[in-house]
Formats: sequence, structure tokens, C-alpha cells
Amino acid sequence: MIAFHRSSFHWRSWPWKPDPVYKYTGGFVGIPGQAYQVRFHLEAACTVEDLDTGHKTDLFLGAPCRSEYTIARRNLFQVPSDEWRMAFSRNLNVPISRRPSTESAEIEGTPLEKQFQAHEIYIRQYDTEETLTTAGAVVDATINRDLMNGRIVYREPDPSGQADQADQADRNMQVTLEFPVDLININEEDAEFQICTGPVILPDLATWDGNEVHRVFLADAAISGFDHAEFILRREIEAAEREKHWYEAPRGRDRLELNHPENPPPDYPPRRPRPLVYSETWEKDSENVVLRTKNEN
Repeated sequence: MIAFHRSSFHWRSWPWKPDPVYKYTGGFVGIPGQAYQVRFHLEAACTVEDLDTGHKTDLFLGAPCRSEYTIARRNLFQVPSDEWRMAFSRNLNVPISRRPSTESAEIEGTPLEKQFQAHEIYIRQYDTEETLTTAGAVVDATINRDLMNGRIVYREPDPSGQADQADQADRNMQVTLEFPVDLININEEDAEFQICTGPVILPDLATWDGNEVHRVFLADAAISGFDHAEFILRREIEAAEREKHWYEAPRGRDRLELNHPENPPPDYPPRRPRPLVYSETWEKDSENVVLRTKNEN
């Protein structure tokens, strides 16, 4: 049982080099040669297993921040704003899709050792855990203020034959999700529960290369039993034209400020960040359990 609030990812940047075009590349506002370090806690985990080969890869999701200027004294937030969040395996920074799962993407993860000067992943476990497989036990754990994680296991193609996509026919994959139960509803009298929480990451198995996944989807998860799970996926949308005058208007520093405004690059400016919403839903036949450990504090 992963102790998510005690697990973290640490990285150190390469020394900063000025971009030939943009003044604030990546939002960094330091001087050439400076490096900085980042630590964030983890919010969810996912294991992808190829059942034919036995190969597994672990994926993790980090806590987010709003896009910012690093490391500034004032004017810290970038406006227009966006969400920065990282999904990663033990080897790769894995792109988080901003588009529907029905749209394919030719993308690849970035090796962590290439992206960062140094990095460390700390995954901590609770000393004890109990697996709950009845609604009554989940209700009791909730009332007792125990710490709980959800664990959802599903396969692709779906053993029931209800595969989500036709191209899953050649796969024999198992996906295991683990996440903290941050929100749960219970009906104590009738021993009913519903976990509706997130975020979790769902792998795009179309990008599985036998060793790694190269795209994931950000989602929230919902379960009210032990054999079924539903997910709602995040995607970007276009802001209405009547809203763009304020939504896309920079305040303070402009992330897209040029070193040489008199000589803009082709297709300048690139598009601004788009709003993110939750819309697409997946339903899975699954094996669900709730993991519990005593809340000692």
C-alpha cells in the first residue's frame, strides 16, 4: 500500500541556456548557467503488465502546479495560465494527453536521464495494510477514519469481449491502478459505498512498445462495488471567441515574449493554453479492492 503523501520525485535541472527565440523559455527567469531543483509528491500509480511476456512497467503521477515563472521575486504566475503536471515511469517522462482517446498521437516519452541532470524517485509503503473486499468493511474503515487506497485491476482486451477499441485484439495486457481514497460516500445502514476520486492515470496501450507506455490519460475514477469501474477523462477544449479577449490576454511578463520582437519566427504566436474539462467516460469490468491501514495520528 503506497503512502502517496510520503512518496516523491526529485529532480535537478540542467544549467539553463538562453533560447535563441523566446525570452522566458520554460518560464525560467534566472541567468545562464543557473540550475534549480524540484520536489513534488505523488498522487497515483499504475502498473502495466504484458501477460504474454511478463514484462511490467510502473507509472506514477505527480502533484500539479499552475504554470509559473521560476524562480521569480514577483509576478509568479503566468497568465494565461496552464496546468503543469508530470507522469513518468522509472525511465521516461510520459506525455499526458490533452486530446480524446479516439485521437491517435505520434509521441514518445523522454528519457529522464536526458531531461534532468539528476533525479530520484522515492516510493514509500505503509508498514501494515489490510485488503477489504466487502462493502461493510469499507464502510467501517471510513467511519474509523482509517487511511485507504483504492486498487483497480482491469485487462485489455476486456475478458467479456467488450473491448473499447477494435485495435485491442492483439493485446493481452493487465493494468493495475492504485490511488488514495480522497473522497468516499457511504450508506452505513445498508452497507453501501461509492469512491469517486482522482486523479489517476490511464495508459494508452496503443503506445505500448513492449517495454514502456508513451502516452497516458488523466482521469478521475469511480467505483461502488468490486467488479466494475468507471473513469472520466480530461481533455482540452477551445475557448469561446467572446472569452478569448481576457482568457488569452497576458498579464505582467508574457511567456511568449521574444528576444527580438522585430524578427518573429514563422507562425508566431503559438496558440495559448486551452481550457481543460472532463467529458469522455470509460467503463471497465475490473477487480477492485480497498487497502486500509490504521490512521495513527
